[in-house]
Amino acid sequence: MGDDLRTPDGRYIVMVGASGPRLWRASNPSLGEEERARLVADLMAARRAVKAAQSDREALAKARRAVDAAKQALGERGPVWWADGDPDLNRTLVKNSPYAPWWDGLSIP
Repeated sequence: MGDDLRTPDGRYIVMVGASGPRLWRASNPSLGEEERARLVADLMAARRAVKAAQSDREALAKARRAVDAAKQALGERGPVWWADGDPDLNRTLVKNSPYAPWWDGLSIP
């Protein structure tokens, strides 16, 4: 599918997996570009640390906490970044969500 496929409200990225298309929470769009770039760099560094620490349980736990902290700062985990009270549908199959009609109306190969 190439570029990220976002829901019309921008809250989720649709990832197509073996069980079907699933919603994954997108980054908070109100983050400034510099802050977002810094947080993405932090996330990538933390992911590299996870890979490097596979044989060191303490380092692995620290690296995983760093991944979680970066994802929370980006708005991809933790409290939702929208304020209208809608629930978080992260990891929900699209067909089981309010986005099902939108998804069904797309022509994706």
